[in-house]
Amino acid sequence: MARRPTILDVARHAGVSKSTVSLVLQKSPQIRPETAEVVRRAIEATGYVYNRAAANLRSSSTGLIGLIINDLRNPFFTEFAASFQTALFARGFATVISDSGEDAGRQDRIVQSMIEHGVAAMVISPAYGDTDTSFARIERAGIPTLQVLRQVFADTGTVPFSSFDYAEGSAQAARHLIQTGSRRIAFVGGLEGRPITAERMRGYVEETARAGMTPLTLFGRPSRLSGAELAGRLLDDHPDVDAAICFNDLTALGMMTEFTRRDIRPGRDFRLVGFDAIEESAQVWPPLSSVACDIGRFATDTAAALLSWLDGGTPPAPVRRQPVDLIVRASSAPRHD
Repeated sequence: MARRPTILDVARHAGVSKSTVSLVLQKSPQIRPETAEVVRRAIEATGYVYNRAAANLRSSSTGLIGLIINDLRNPFFTEFAASFQTALFARGFATVISDSGEDAGRQDRIVQSMIEHGVAAMVISPAYGDTDTSFARIERAGIPTLQVLRQVFADTGTVPFSSFDYAEGSAQAARHLIQTGSRRIAFVGGLEGRPITAERMRGYVEETARAGMTPLTLFGRPSRLSGAELAGRLLDDHPDVDAAICFNDLTALGMMTEFTRRDIRPGRDFRLVGFDAIEESAQVWPPLSSVACDIGRFATDTAAALLSWLDGGTPPAPVRRQPVDLIVRASSAPRHD
């Protein structure tokens, strides 16, 4: 990772003293507007990032780790954030958590703010969109950063990536449904064109093709509301479909709501499998089969890898994937007619 630009680099570029740059950064009225403008242009040209916390503590000793999550309303990501924070706290670090709300522009502003406030490192479950500016800031700042659960930055040598073996998860779900007698299986949920959707679908597509089935995909937001709407479309437009694998558990839980409204019981009338194995998947009735991603262990491993990087200066492997396992429950269990 390239050396972080310093205040001296800015001063040289602007042709002024270090103290002048410092006064501009502090918005001092002692500096003439035209001089301040020259310094601001030099800051932009060099990529220097003002660290507000550096006046008292250097970033490597603040004990603060930044965590940016794309959607904290999703319990899968919430559990990751809670477990990650707990693992860091045990090692004497505090976590600054922020939700980008699936907004790349908002994510960039959060990255800028975290760098300015002197976090020692960052972990990002990134939003989709134009994220080049965010990762360019991180590269210039030289802050150890991991991207998790979604990969949007290609250079994993600089920003390593870790996630789950999602493709194997949908393959396991598809094989299970085929073995239990399903004749037509749909994949429901996930936004079309998103890499994470393609990744979670891949095993399903391969296994259904191997079984001579024609894949059917209904795209939509990974939410309960969308799941209910997609269930209605599926039942009305594709009555031959007798099983589905969902992009996530929220989609599956939404489908179950529509099934209940129509007096269709998962496991008896329709086989249904979710993804992520959030806590609620085991508590609904009938209990929902789901591809289990051990998010607690994943969060602990992520924290350990990041702290090892900070302690030893060596980044983790560029790409790491944690295995998944299908949990079979009543929503897709073999029927005993």
